[in-house]
This record gives sequence, C-alpha cells and structure tokens, in this order.
Amino acid sequence: MALEDKIDGAKDQVAGKAKEVEGKVQGLLGKAKDAFGDVKDAAEDAVEDIKEKFDK
Repeated sequence: MALEDKIDGAKDQVAGKAKEVEGKVQGLLGKAKDAFGDVKDAAEDAVEDIKEKFDK
C-alpha cells in the first residue's frame, strides 16, 4: 500500500507542476498580447500624426 501512495503522490506532483507551467505560459501569452497591442496602438498614432501633418 505504501508504494501505491508514493506513486499517487508522484502523479499529483507531476500534475501540479504541469498546471503551474501552463499558468506561466498563459501569463506570458497575455503579456505578449498586451505588448503587441501597445505597439499596434503606437503605430496607429504615428500614422495619424503623419496624416495630420500632411493635411495642413
């Protein structure tokens, strides 16, 4: 019975680590999407600024 308990404990640890890694990956993807959005907004603002200068 003790061996089965150790195996179950090891499975739980592996599952926990996998979920932890999954959470970290999701966090990094979220940060990357935010950064991409910021760059996109900055580029759009720059285009608008250039358009305004040429429209004058």
